[in-house]
Amino acid sequence: MGSTRFVTTVIVVAILAAACSSAVEEPDVSSTTPTTVPLTTIALAAVPVDYAGYLAQPTACGAHQPDPVEPMQFDGPGDVSVEPGMTVTLTTSCGPIEIAVDPEAAPETVRSFVFLAEQGFFDGTVSHRVIPGFMMQAGDPTATGSGDPGYAIPDEFPTGDNPYRRGVVAMANSGPGTSGSQFFILFGDADWLPPQYSVFGEVVDGFDTLDAIEQIPLARSPRGSDPSPSVPLETIFIESVDIDR
Repeated sequence: MGSTRFVTTVIVVAILAAACSSAVEEPDVSSTTPTTVPLTTIALAAVPVDYAGYLAQPTACGAHQPDPVEPMQFDGPGDVSVEPGMTVTLTTSCGPIEIAVDPEAAPETVRSFVFLAEQGFFDGTVSHRVIPGFMMQAGDPTATGSGDPGYAIPDEFPTGDNPYRRGVVAMANSGPGTSGSQFFILFGDADWLPPQYSVFGEVVDGFDTLDAIEQIPLARSPRGSDPSPSVPLETIFIESVDIDR
């Protein structure tokens, strides 16, 4: 990533009625973000801070805006079958991303993700956080950084060397036992991340889509949670999530 200096930022996930935050170290990527729009050049009111704000701005990659998200809450994931060899396809505004999920390494995480996908939980949601050189975050129906499915799932932290590499898909959290529906996909290797985020899959096709998402214009969050520009100024929708058993 070309930088050995780390800054502290926040991945926020709410569980039940409580909102809390956890610090995640990330490299300083601000100097390598050619599409960054300085916050001083746009009105703060134009920077989306919730789902309504993302609906009001242009859709990324020239795509049409899909039907809006249908809010859902659950007591827990239903009883769905998962098995090795399953793939998940996220159809986004910028193209499809195919992910091979790993129910052997993270059975509870995969089961929850598949359950939510089959309920249509992710349809119409957005990627509310993009940091070039690092990751895109999605899975929050409120697009505030604090949305969840109404329940939390057990941690299934990875082992081994460098579990966080380009294309890896892992759960965002706000501390132990708080993973819900928010997840992130790594644009590049992040071997500096501590093994505190459950890895449940890896991109096998659609890296061109990730590259396109990485070029979306960004602004700094008016909430001040991210020191680097991370708020997409063109909305990246997850139009649908399809499961292939």
